[in-house]
Amino acid sequence: MASIDDLLDVALEAARAGAAELTARYGRTGLLDTKSTATDPVSEADLASERAIRAVISARRPDDGVLGEEGTGDLAGTTGLRWVVDPLDGTTDYLYGIAAWCVSVAVEDADGSLAGVVLDPLHREEFAAVRGGGASLNGASVRHRADPPPLARALVATGFGYDAEVRRAQGAVVADLLPRIRDIRRAGSAALDLAGVAIGRTDLYYEFGVKRWDVAAGELICREAGLDVVRLPADGTLPPGIATGPPQLLAELLSALGR
Repeated sequence: MASIDDLLDVALEAARAGAAELTARYGRTGLLDTKSTATDPVSEADLASERAIRAVISARRPDDGVLGEEGTGDLAGTTGLRWVVDPLDGTTDYLYGIAAWCVSVAVEDADGSLAGVVLDPLHREEFAAVRGGGASLNGASVRHRADPPPLARALVATGFGYDAEVRRAQGAVVADLLPRIRDIRRAGSAALDLAGVAIGRTDLYYEFGVKRWDVAAGELICREAGLDVVRLPADGTLPPGIATGPPQLLAELLSALGR
């Protein structure tokens, strides 16, 4: 069994390999196909990044499982470990030239994420965490600030799905929440949203409809930075989701969301 530090080293190498493919193509790649809906894009850059990430994992951890967003599917392994890969989180931003996209790589066991990396190559920011070992940004330890504001002055990050009816329901949630908080931020990358809360760029984050590859690394970074992370159940109009923030402030958000 590899040490947790060795697993983080693999995650870092894999994320950097994927990021190299993305930066080489940034501004020069177009839409290749769509996935769940006509507004859910995939580009050649997504696929190239995932191939590079898979090459690293295959070379260093060939017996582990892999769950990847683009093409990889859910490949079973024999070690009890699974790599959860989002080779380009924020594809729409990437295609439009908006600087809010990243690579997310995590490895998990039966209890959740063990190690994870969220790499933002444009801003040269490498968020990382290991279970029980804390979170870091570019190698420096990070913790969420200890004095969060009240909900009325909280800056809240969120995101929206690709399905039109889901977006309609998400919009209704935002319309109800917005008068109760400072403001909403929607960057377009769940992994970066989670990393941003961990270092205090926003105060809270919630989103319905995220996938495992969107949050596997980011939620570990939040927990290791001292935040609570909770699952949001589906309610008939909204798919399951996730929320994170300082404990008391997160409780206030959940109450405001009716959760």
